[in-house]
Amino acid sequence: ALVAGVLLGRATAPGAGLASPNATSAEAGFARDMQAHHSQAVDMAILVREATDDPEVRLLALDILTAQSQQMGQMYAWLVSWGVPQTSAEEPMAWMSRPTLDGGHDEHSEAHAPGDRMPGLATPEQMAALAEAEGVEAERFFLELMTAHHLGGVEMAEAVLARTELPLVTNLAAGMVAIQDKEIDYMRELLAARQ
Repeated sequence: ALVAGVLLGRATAPGAGLASPNATSAEAGFARDMQAHHSQAVDMAILVREATDDPEVRLLALDILTAQSQQMGQMYAWLVSWGVPQTSAEEPMAWMSRPTLDGGHDEHSEAHAPGDRMPGLATPEQMAALAEAEGVEAERFFLELMTAHHLGGVEMAEAVLARTELPLVTNLAAGMVAIQDKEIDYMRELLAARQ
């Protein structure tokens, strides 16, 4: 999935006449931070697949694992094609403090300062607890953590949508919002069935 994402990212990288983003752009910051954000989701999905035999949770985790691995590859390829580094001298989340397309600021820039923890990320302690959990306990904990993780991912995707017109970025970010909103609803249903 990661290789497919890199190939897709390279194939779709030209920006329809728009200049390539620079190293401190919102697009580059989003691509870097969302790769890190997705990486944790992939880790959580792997952990819960090892901890449960429940077919619904295992299938959901597989969907998240494959989709987000592919998107990580796509965003990696964007950075390569734009000629900007995969890492930044700036703090994580600095891109969310950039002005919106209308030159203003929004709730995202007010809620997140450069260097803040990315929204929805699980703590190292929560990740360790998920790694220790088994069965229904692991399912519940995964669903709670992944719901918060998706809410944070949606917030980040909405923030970049307010800061770019580059079609390959807006297409991916809008797709993330749509898919993760649906998965949030589904995870809440699965969690309610396990209370």
